[in-house]
Amino acid sequence: MIRILCFSVAFLFAIIVIGQPTFYRAEVENGDGVYSLLRRHQLNRHACNVNEFYKINKLTREDDLNKDKTYLLPVLIYKYDGKSIRSTIGIDDWDLASRIAKYNKDLLTAKILKKRYQNSKILWVPFHILKCDIPYSEAIADDRASTGQTLKEVKTVEIKKIETVSVPLFGEAAQTVVIKDKSLKGQVFYVLAGHGGPDPGTVGRRSGHNLCEDEYAYDVCLRLAKNLIERGATVEIVIQDKNDGIRNGEFLDCDKDERCVGNLRIPPNQGDRLRQRTDAINKLYKRYKRQGVKSQKLCVLHIDSRPEHKRQDVFFYYCKNSKSSKLLAQNMLDTFGAKYKIHRQKGNYDGYIKERGLYVVRHTLPTTVFVELGNMQNKTDQKRLTKEDNRQALADWLFEGLVK
Repeated sequence: MIRILCFSVAFLFAIIVIGQPTFYRAEVENGDGVYSLLRRHQLNRHACNVNEFYKINKLTREDDLNKDKTYLLPVLIYKYDGKSIRSTIGIDDWDLASRIAKYNKDLLTAKILKKRYQNSKILWVPFHILKCDIPYSEAIADDRASTGQTLKEVKTVEIKKIETVSVPLFGEAAQTVVIKDKSLKGQVFYVLAGHGGPDPGTVGRRSGHNLCEDEYAYDVCLRLAKNLIERGATVEIVIQDKNDGIRNGEFLDCDKDERCVGNLRIPPNQGDRLRQRTDAINKLYKRYKRQGVKSQKLCVLHIDSRPEHKRQDVFFYYCKNSKSSKLLAQNMLDTFGAKYKIHRQKGNYDGYIKERGLYVVRHTLPTTVFVELGNMQNKTDQKRLTKEDNRQALADWLFEGLVK
């Protein structure tokens, strides 16, 4: 268990004498992944914190955390000068200082910190406030923070308004989405998690828990949708669950309250279910086409059920008579192949693309790719899907393939 403020004597002495900020080093708890470790310190809502964590710890997204090791967190620790936050870190911005004060107060409320920074003389400054989703483009004077070195100078620069949108389906913690750029403006993407409602899809078992296909596919769908919205795309989430949101846990509860877009109850008959979601997509497609939208793509996410011994990398189906569908599947395959060369130790990737006449693939109007994320019955694939870090990586790679 992490013991906040229980620094070693040498570490505390270094802060007090040198006076330069350093990244906080934390222990992990049993079962911790990167996201749960960051979430405990209220750092998980910003993608740059996640990226920085991997960078400063020299980890890849395939690496597991070791409970016997400590890891640097994207939080800079300053010796509080007893005057103000602004004078402590060398800034003039009141709003920035207020955000830092609120972060320290929130950690105190969550019992992460034991004392107010005014009393402990130790100020926590999260990386994202200085470097990422803040009202100015750059706040750190050099890039030494990303290498784990101390910073000697912090400065503020021109204020820039941050554009956000609210997506309640992402859940309370993630519903505010920061628009990073408008590179996908004017493009429409449909994300469709397979099954849902009365049909959970294939169900695996791990550590006494049921692993329902529809829940894990849905979580990846939401993460993918968020990536797309951040770049200015219009995204239609076809199957929706208002109670779930983006979930950070390992085991996602199975339920049957999903609805089809338009708040339509999902019927029990399989044929009716497929027609319902296909009709909903095509209706939206025609509406956007009348509005002049040129690019519309559909990404369907499933998790396969194969013999338990069969580990299966992500693979893709495309529509037989659609060149654009085949090209999209190929782009996604190439993206995953390139990622595995970097993130898998041996670099091998066993995914593939294949034409298949599935109902949704044949009858939907957008350029469609049907994705199988793995084998829900295989223990290795289960581990890959239950780790929230891996679900995020899947969403990130799917995103890159979709927009390639």
